[in-house]
Amino acid sequence: MKLTFSPASPFARKVRIAAIELGLIDKIEFTSATVAPGQANEEYSKITPLKKLPVLITNDGDVILDSYVIVEYLDEIGGGALIPGYGRARWQAKTDHSLLDGMLDSMLLCRYEKITRPEPLRWQAWQDDHWNRAWTGMARFEQRDDVLSGPFGIAQIALVCVLGYADFRFADCGWRKAYPKLDKFHQKMLERPSIKISVPPPA
Repeated sequence: MKLTFSPASPFARKVRIAAIELGLIDKIEFTSATVAPGQANEEYSKITPLKKLPVLITNDGDVILDSYVIVEYLDEIGGGALIPGYGRARWQAKTDHSLLDGMLDSMLLCRYEKITRPEPLRWQAWQDDHWNRAWTGMARFEQRDDVLSGPFGIAQIALVCVLGYADFRFADCGWRKAYPKLDKFHQKMLERPSIKISVPPPA
C-alpha cells in the first residue's frame, strides 16, 4: 500500500497513528506530497482532484480518499477495534470524529488565511469564526469524560491530532490553560509510541 503523506498534516498523522496501532505500518510505503492553496499540482490532481492529504492506494490499485475512510479500511483489514462495529457506540464514535475533523478543517483554514492571503485582504471576522469553532469544540470535549478516559479508538486519535495541530501551528493559543482535562489527556496519550513518534516536526 502507498500513502500520500506530509509530516505536518494532522489528517495524515491520524492515519499513521492508526497504522501503527494496527500493526500495519510496515506494509505502507509513505510517499511525500505537497499541496498548498493557490499552487497547482497537476500530478497529484491525477490521484485526487481535491488535492487533499492523505490518499491511500491499495495493493490492488484502488484509491481511498479521506482520513476517516482510510482508517476504517485499515481497521477492517487489520482486524482492529478503532471504530466500533455497530450500534450506538459506532454512531457516537463517527459523530465525535466528524466534529473533530471539522475542527481541524477550521484550524487549517485559519492557518491558510494567515500565511497565504495578503494582509490587506484578510477577513478577520471569518478567521475568528473558524477559530471559535475549534475553540468551542475543545470546550465540548473538555466535558467528555467518556472520550478522555474511554477505550482508545478513532475519537481519541482525532482528538490527539487536533491538540497536536494546535501545538504545531497555534502554539500561543493557550489551550492547555483553558482546558486542563484535555492537557491531562494529551500528556497521557503521548505515552503511547504511536502518538509520540507521529508528533509533527518543529515548524
